[in-house]
Amino acid sequence: MDELLQILKQNARTSLEDLAKMTASTPEAVAKKIAEYEANGVIRGYQALVNEDTLPRDRVDAVIEVRVRPEREGGFDSVARRIAGFREVESVYLMSSGTYDLVLFVSGKTLQDVAGFVARRLSTLDGVLSTATHFMLKTYKLSGVIMEPPPADERLQVSP
Repeated sequence: MDELLQILKQNARTSLEDLAKMTASTPEAVAKKIAEYEANGVIRGYQALVNEDTLPRDRVDAVIEVRVRPEREGGFDSVARRIAGFREVESVYLMSSGTYDLVLFVSGKTLQDVAGFVARRLSTLDGVLSTATHFMLKTYKLSGVIMEPPPADERLQVSP
């Protein structure tokens, strides 16, 4: 990954002027490169990282491992595309080894919503052999950002 993309991954709100300084380029050249990345599908969107643990809980997040039977023509891709089409599914990854083939990140309003999604929609898909659902209780780090503030220093200050 080139330097410009690495900087944008850390902070997509960095100004064109700052990006130009950081990459020894010009703002115009940086803007052109970003436009190319967007046109070619390298940059797919921009998002804020939100520490949802600090907000009133109106959703439940889960990681679901899925074992699938690959299709003759589409392999894992066609099953993964169907799963990715569900509004509850936020991310889908193909795994390289282990008991399960796909890992999903899923959200719902309640535990029952997620359980219902698994029972009525996911597990009934042709090609889905088994699932294992893990509910996420607390976020410590998300996309490289630590979500908890550092502990307060409770020691008394000593001055000379």
